[in-house]
Amino acid sequence: MTITRATFLRSGIAAAAVLVVGPARAESKTLVFATEGAFPPFNMTKPDGTIYGFEPDLVAEMAKRAGFEFKLISQAWDGMIQGLADGKYDAVVDAVTITEKRLQVVDFSLPYTTGGSTFAVTKESGVELPGLDTAVDLDDEAATQAAIEAVAAVLKGKTVGVQVATIQSDFLDKYLAPMGVTIRAYPNSSDVYQDLLNGRLDAAMASVTNISAFLKKHADEAVATGPSFKGGIMGAGVGVAVQKGNAELADKLSAALKSMSDDGTLAELSKKWFGMVVTPTL
Repeated sequence: MTITRATFLRSGIAAAAVLVVGPARAESKTLVFATEGAFPPFNMTKPDGTIYGFEPDLVAEMAKRAGFEFKLISQAWDGMIQGLADGKYDAVVDAVTITEKRLQVVDFSLPYTTGGSTFAVTKESGVELPGLDTAVDLDDEAATQAAIEAVAAVLKGKTVGVQVATIQSDFLDKYLAPMGVTIRAYPNSSDVYQDLLNGRLDAAMASVTNISAFLKKHADEAVATGPSFKGGIMGAGVGVAVQKGNAELADKLSAALKSMSDDGTLAELSKKWFGMVVTPTL
């Protein structure tokens, strides 16, 4: 599922039904964005409680361009989408991948990052997956089958850690669990990496960007391994999630993102936080 601004407007990702909000209230309302504050470098929390990272910078820039006030609040990942659906906040900005499953309950802005998901292992583990520095599109059945068989041959009988309720968790349950790989889910990514470093896991799976941030801090202890997987169950990039039917907010955020893409600001934020461009051209 490839999303451009044109296909976004045609496909109904921003629902046709517009949330009924009076103009004065819409202009004066401070929008509340939920995030984890624990998913580097997308979002992190300082000792004083300040949330910082790529996404806080992104929201601040969108607010400037779209003319709204905002507040960031920290929420646990598990249940965050449900909290949005229940109206506890206006949007979720937490590296939420646009998937068909999630589109059933929330709407999205245009995507602001792209990229795949891969594995990390400790250097002392001796685990090495084939396909490093290659990308596998899950929409390509032949390539997917070959890659999964090769990865499963190494991981069979081993345990892979992953954050619960993520696309990586869905991927592991669908492709590797049936092939003899034990999957262990955790409430957040920091717990996954802690158990990996402590030898309680043979491998961890996460987005390429999140694993890159982990490896920057633990380059002496861990490495990335195996191919990156994208497409299919991995979705169509990361976007801001809004309540189902709130096309007004989705369009406002998408227009700001398009403007940031056009003038290079989106790519510059990506370089600042990821050290590379992981943002799409919108």
